[in-house]
Amino acid sequence: MIQKIYKFGGASVKDADAVRNLADIVGQHKDEDILLVVSAMGKTTNLLEKILADFREHEGKLGMEALHEVIAYHDGIIQGLFNDDTNPLFDENIASLFIELWEKLQKTDTPYDYQYDQTVCYGELISTSIIHEYLSKRDIPTRWLDARKYVIAEDNTHYRAANPDWDETRLKISKLNDEHIRGIVCLTQGFIGGTADGKHSVTLGREGSDFTAAIFANCLDAEEVTIWKDVDGLLNADPKRFADTVQLPHIPYSEAIELAFYGATIIHPKTIKPLQNKGITLKVQSFLNPDHEPTVIDGTKQKNDENIPSYIVKDNQMLVSISPRDYSFMDERNLKTLFAACDELNLHANMIQTSALMLSFCFDSDKAKLKHLMACLNDTFSIKYNDGLQLFTIRHYQDGLENDFIKGRKILVKQSSRSTMQFVLS
Repeated sequence: MIQKIYKFGGASVKDADAVRNLADIVGQHKDEDILLVVSAMGKTTNLLEKILADFREHEGKLGMEALHEVIAYHDGIIQGLFNDDTNPLFDENIASLFIELWEKLQKTDTPYDYQYDQTVCYGELISTSIIHEYLSKRDIPTRWLDARKYVIAEDNTHYRAANPDWDETRLKISKLNDEHIRGIVCLTQGFIGGTADGKHSVTLGREGSDFTAAIFANCLDAEEVTIWKDVDGLLNADPKRFADTVQLPHIPYSEAIELAFYGATIIHPKTIKPLQNKGITLKVQSFLNPDHEPTVIDGTKQKNDENIPSYIVKDNQMLVSISPRDYSFMDERNLKTLFAACDELNLHANMIQTSALMLSFCFDSDKAKLKHLMACLNDTFSIKYNDGLQLFTIRHYQDGLENDFIKGRKILVKQSSRSTMQFVLS
């Protein structure tokens, strides 16, 4: 039985030293029946997104150079891991992945979201193939699994934000427990899945590897999931933005869901529910300091964090304000129309504020989806928007905590609840 799921993100496999560190951690726990969920290396996903955009807009005139950069980056990691050994980049399996990626990039006559999922998934496939080779070299027996054959998307899924068909996914993944041999580490990809017919790739949304780990844990009835990060557990703020951060040592599922919903990037918003449903513990632990006590997230009834304010900043936000052209109230009928349009376009609102004549949404900036939204609603509604904004959220708000961050900045929207204060800032 596979009891533990370890998720390693891009920063934890960004170079040869990082991969060696992963192998050290896995080597210490390989007898504990674990499954590894691993992301693309470093910022590979970002680079693949840029390459795809260039192929679609400029027929690959600039993307070819960037694609060679991706190959050179991975080759550098391989050289650092294998020294004078046979370079596995030229192994038939790994080389074929680069060839497949090249072929997928040519198919610019398909819808963007579809082509995105068919190409960007290769970051994870290449990453895990290299790591599989290296773990084998380190005498850590490893079984490589293609997540596209296990995480099965719903029919008529949203590409770039697929949801699993839980019945089909559980049927596929649960078989791993019957097949598992003690002492052999299972290794698969985060972020990606496949359609039921096995013909198409899907992705679960950016930073979706946490969600992948939760899916496997739920379907395997695992004991715990550990997300390995470059910080000492779950902190109350991003240490790159705020000084004097503190670790949240032990919080309930409900608080983790709140933090993830408001944009705490250390946990993907969809991660908690599959774990809470099965009572599976989630740990956030440092791969740089693995002996440090992790943050524990579980069904605890103790609210240990209520006296610790958490600060969350989301960049690249868009504030969209919508009003009926006939000056009718923003009533249930109008709200139904607007929310249905957002659902159809897979637009997730990070903040919502309503008044008698207006509904305002704060979204992750996406000009293409905004254009579609305006086209859909323009006959009935007036739409105004501001782009390039920040959404600043304080959980467990106390008077004055926002002052330093918002000083001298224009506040477009401010709203509060019993425990949360939010600001949309220019």
